[in-house]
Amino acid sequence: MDQALIRNFSIIAHIDHGKSTLADRLLLSTGAIDERKFKNQLLDDMDLERERGITIKASAVTIKYKAKDKKTYTFNLIDTPGHVDFTYEVEKSLRAGEGALLVVDATQGVESQTVANFYLAIDNNLEILPVLNKIDVASVDIEHAQLQLMEMLGFDDEHIQLVSAKEGTGVDKLLEKIVEFIPPPDGDPEKPLKALIFDMKYDIYKGIIVYVRVVDGVLKPDMRIKMMHMDREHSVEELGVFKPEATKVKQLSAGEVGYLTCSIHDTKLVRVGDTVTDANNPVDKPLKGYRYLNPLVFCGVYPVNTKDFMVLREAIEKLRLSDPSLVYENESSVSFGNGFRCGFLGLLHMDIVQERLQREYDLNLILTTPNVRYKINLKDGNVKDLESPVELPDSSLISSIEEPFLTVSIFSPVEHMDKVMDMAKRKRGNFVSSEYVSDRMKIIFDIPLSEVIVDFNDMIKSVTRGYGSIDYKFKGYYPATVSKLDILINDKDCEAFSCLIHKEHAYQKGLSLVTKLKDLIPQQLFEVKIQAVCDGRIISSAKVKAAGKNVTAKCYGGDITRKRKLWEKQKEGKKRLKQIGNVEIPQEAFMAALKI
Repeated sequence: MDQALIRNFSIIAHIDHGKSTLADRLLLSTGAIDERKFKNQLLDDMDLERERGITIKASAVTIKYKAKDKKTYTFNLIDTPGHVDFTYEVEKSLRAGEGALLVVDATQGVESQTVANFYLAIDNNLEILPVLNKIDVASVDIEHAQLQLMEMLGFDDEHIQLVSAKEGTGVDKLLEKIVEFIPPPDGDPEKPLKALIFDMKYDIYKGIIVYVRVVDGVLKPDMRIKMMHMDREHSVEELGVFKPEATKVKQLSAGEVGYLTCSIHDTKLVRVGDTVTDANNPVDKPLKGYRYLNPLVFCGVYPVNTKDFMVLREAIEKLRLSDPSLVYENESSVSFGNGFRCGFLGLLHMDIVQERLQREYDLNLILTTPNVRYKINLKDGNVKDLESPVELPDSSLISSIEEPFLTVSIFSPVEHMDKVMDMAKRKRGNFVSSEYVSDRMKIIFDIPLSEVIVDFNDMIKSVTRGYGSIDYKFKGYYPATVSKLDILINDKDCEAFSCLIHKEHAYQKGLSLVTKLKDLIPQQLFEVKIQAVCDGRIISSAKVKAAGKNVTAKCYGGDITRKRKLWEKQKEGKKRLKQIGNVEIPQEAFMAALKI
């Protein structure tokens, strides 16, 4: 294929600014999809994405466009997620193209993830085309949004495209601008094969489907290829592109984006960021891969039925193919048996992984309370990374504890600034700086990760009436006063609810957990005692009364001593049950604990 006719680009934006709708509209306008087969969020092929109305996985599609110059261009388009938890998906996608469409909601203007994605694209040396979407909305202020793009991100007025992805307004002009503005790919088809693996997914029949961007050379079926980092050779069985259905092709040459299969079923043999080359004529140096992402949130994942452990292992390995930001290692618990300690980029990421494991692999799971990774400085000079509260050493061995901090950028209208500052300080934030950016304030705080991951974004949205947004990046570890909070159920430690928490918040969290568990644990045939313990002290306690059974129902009239004997017998039986009985804790209780 003539490289001058190829355009590779991603669509990037803040969450809910209309990336997927624009991708749908581009597919419709170029005739890649028939009106009869069309459905909203066409590239979001997971049920979970459709239900939540968000993009979780980046999706690649190849479309043909006949421009005004009568030439037919090939667009390789990648729709990306907008949520900060899925930034890694955006980063992977940007490496597969030469340009990016930066979509901005004209009613909302530039938001935190708009800025973060803009700088991600700049770091990858991409040409960025600004697109103002939703110009059909009645409340839109186009001039103001254009001014923000020019002042905050330095775009020229002439390059800003005005579209309504929903109505189709301005899309034809945008397609012409893509041809003119985004450069064709570099690369030489005559050089030895060099291709970047930017994504993967598992297919039960074909094995691992590998998404590649060919940088140099040509890929052909039956070709013997080598994956350089894994140092393994394979034979190409199928080559293709997504239109958006998988369509076989005879070759993929320099500048093209597509997929290959080699009948690989072992998930350990392939990894994202690896370089594919010709086994008979390899290149000297691999392409620059992807940076390793440090997970921010950790929790234990266990099957409810211990026999499902191997199914869970296989499911996590397959899921990690398409989501390299998921980290896991084996873990065992007295309460739940064998499971995995998993690391995630945030609570939404954790929630999505749990949902996918349960839906796609039919697993019933228990997740322990999420924790961040602490650094424990021991008195003997050693430093220990702590991801699970169960591993906390005795306090006599600890010199100090450090917790992770994030640098959080908050974009807010000026009138809500005081509320935002107040909220950040309540979350133990340290003020760094503030500046006017167009008609908004950009406020930067250093805030402990444990305070940000749970509900900080929702709180900012609430106090700014939906106009505030946040972006964050990891800063480092700083000293903290941390305690371990345990929940005892009938004097037995329930590890799933154990968590590390700042001492100031221990009482409030303990009280909330005990109150919630009292409401959610069903009545047993014996009394259930729930206690929150911190630093060896009980800070909150509650009881679930025993289920009543009228053992004297069959007694009517007669001597009261007969009834008393039955009551005494029942009391002894309940005492015995309490010693040997296990308390059934429903899954809702674990889920409720995550939300506190």
